[in-house]
Amino acid sequence: MTQVDVLIIGAGAAGLFCAGVAAQQGLQVLVLDHSDKVAEKIRISGGGRSNFTNKDIAPRSPHKHFLGENPQFARSALSRYTAADFVGLVQSHGIAFHEKHKGQLFCDRSAQDLIDMLLRECEAGAMGGAVTRWQPCSLQSLQFSDTSSYAYTAQTSQGEVQAKTVVVASGGLSIPKIGATDLGYRLAKQFGLKVVTPRPALVPLTFHPADWQPFAALAGLSLPVDISTGAGKQRPLFEEDLLFTHRGLSGPAVLQISSYWQAGSPIQLNLAPQTDLAEVLLEAKQSSKKQLANALAAWLPSRLADTWTAHNSAWQRSLPDTPDKALHQLALALSQWSLTPSGTEGYAKAEVTAGGVDTAELSQQTMESRQPGLYFIGEVVDITGWLGGYNFQWAWSSGFACAKALADRLKPI
Repeated sequence: MTQVDVLIIGAGAAGLFCAGVAAQQGLQVLVLDHSDKVAEKIRISGGGRSNFTNKDIAPRSPHKHFLGENPQFARSALSRYTAADFVGLVQSHGIAFHEKHKGQLFCDRSAQDLIDMLLRECEAGAMGGAVTRWQPCSLQSLQFSDTSSYAYTAQTSQGEVQAKTVVVASGGLSIPKIGATDLGYRLAKQFGLKVVTPRPALVPLTFHPADWQPFAALAGLSLPVDISTGAGKQRPLFEEDLLFTHRGLSGPAVLQISSYWQAGSPIQLNLAPQTDLAEVLLEAKQSSKKQLANALAAWLPSRLADTWTAHNSAWQRSLPDTPDKALHQLALALSQWSLTPSGTEGYAKAEVTAGGVDTAELSQQTMESRQPGLYFIGEVVDITGWLGGYNFQWAWSSGFACAKALADRLKPI
């Protein structure tokens, strides 16, 4: 039997970071994970270079970059451990990084540098603190009793563990091929905690084959767009790149909007957001004898121009022969393209999971749940960030807040 101050379930970004901070506060920590690989989501993120945070995060206004039933829940943790704090840690380990786009920070060399940093932080225990990792090790059961200071008893594939506290950092359902499971949600429900229904987020959107057939041949084509969904002044709108696929749409623009998209609702696209197409086409009509599709290729990818004009015989003419009304209709169709996805590519392609343990069940200062001594951090919680490093920062910030709370609760006087 093993006894520890803290049992952390999940050796991903949030779990490892929390473990390192807790050990450096003098706590004995055991991290277990059913996978034999550590922090696999970090390793594959950002094209192998890990978009580890975003310098544009507004800690006091989390609703700008995070969603959930209560995005403001993230304010405390994000304010206490900021993107600048994590950047400072990265710099202290000599890891070179760069800003790629809209505040997104990536490792110069490899995401493995970040994983190695987290493992070194776990090895840097102080005041008797230490981190032990059991991998692969599956959790078989978890029981609570208030008759002992070691309130939790875990049965694992490597034996029994008694822990004073338990931190659930098991992530969500996204990317099952690297080990994602519903363990965190099951543990929450076991102890009577509400779970907001999980769903794939930051995920490509799909369309019925018959509806998508005219566009399937555009697979691989990319272009900058404006994309939105919903109605009203508060509807989200992103200016990002769109990617056509054989089954639907992907790229940063679609991944961003997918977190807000509701099944059965349309999305709206402007395929030429920097151009008044009606104006430029009418102007070009005065001096060009090109076919409309060829002229349109000055502002759109030629394959897209060909595909789009093929929809309407009125657009299959030379510019001088195309009525002004038809040019206006074409410009409107391209700038206000409304289409309804049939679904998403699911958890297999989703970068994160929206939903999770209801924040109403947790303390925003400590991440402790209503169940005494049971904490939830990272993706398993109903806080989901935008594409671009926001979700990793939530992992660091929630893990830090939890570790500090554990130290205040458990460290020797």
